[in-house]
Amino acid sequence: MSTPQGARARARIEVTAAIKEEARKQLAAEGAARLSLRAVARELGMVSSALYRYFPSRDGLLTALIIDAYNSLGETAEAADAGAGDIGPARRWVGVCEAVRGWALTHPHEYALIYGSPVPGYSAPEATIPPASRVGLLLVGIVRDAYGRHGVARDRLPTELMPEARRMAAELAPDLPPEVVTALVAAWAQLYGLVGFELFGQFNNVVVEREAFFRHAAARLAHGVGLVFP
Repeated sequence: MSTPQGARARARIEVTAAIKEEARKQLAAEGAARLSLRAVARELGMVSSALYRYFPSRDGLLTALIIDAYNSLGETAEAADAGAGDIGPARRWVGVCEAVRGWALTHPHEYALIYGSPVPGYSAPEATIPPASRVGLLLVGIVRDAYGRHGVARDRLPTELMPEARRMAAELAPDLPPEVVTALVAAWAQLYGLVGFELFGQFNNVVVEREAFFRHAAARLAHGVGLVFP
């Protein structure tokens, strides 16, 4: 027999999920900058004061949506890599990149929330950092596996870039060479640039066969971080 506390906990989970689902509908219709707790409450038939017991501010609701989006993207990428089997690091890399693209095309408004224009007046708290890091850490892990087993190709860096490269390596992946970490940071930015260009229309009238184009570009990114296809 369920306890009153258990029933209340389940009810809170259900209401929280309903609030976030309605907020996602607002993201799709109005964009993140126009997200309104009052509008969400109105659509759910709640008074605003009741909704504030779940999310005390618009920023609190935005943070919850951002964390959910990052975690959903991370879970999708991690599941793709876990199911890839023994296909080698370069193909693992491409598979993760394709999973990121697939998630973005399926969740365009959530992708825009986390990788689109900043929301005016909103500053993401530190709680968003671990979810936001999941895909990046997965890609670093693929390169780390390759480096530990067979090594990776490395390009020389300009002398003036080496201090910054060493700093990034020390902070992000001290077990990898600075040249590799620098390439990883560039590839990470280029991955989301490729996805964003497709999602937000910059490839219109430019790229037609987008899946093949993206797969080739992802393979070039793998090559850029030193991964070699067998």
